[in-house]
Amino acid sequence: MSKPRVIKNYEKLDEAVLEQIKLSYPEGFSGNLIRFTDVDGRLTSALPFETEEKYYLIRMTKTEAIQIIDEDDDYDDDGNLLDDVRDEYADKYDDDDDDIEAADIDPDELADDDDD
Repeated sequence: MSKPRVIKNYEKLDEAVLEQIKLSYPEGFSGNLIRFTDVDGRLTSALPFETEEKYYLIRMTKTEAIQIIDEDDDYDDDGNLLDDVRDEYADKYDDDDDDIEAADIDPDELADDDDD
């Protein structure tokens, strides 16, 4: 089954989605905008973003994309996500199971019980 497609304004996204978007676009949004025709037949620009549940098109113009980054304290003066912010969000949204310890098993000692 395909994911629902959601078109939203940046300001209306919840904080968790915003943080994940910043992780996906650490160097800003303006260079990643796509253009599409909306349901009213108007040509619109948006930032694509995908989660496990949804595919987002976040409506914004190039000018708005630049302004959002300029006004966001999570980005430096050059428009790059700050390292400490990136680390914080990466730890928060990391999909890896870092808390699972690797087993100390010698593969040569494994036996396949299904070969009987």
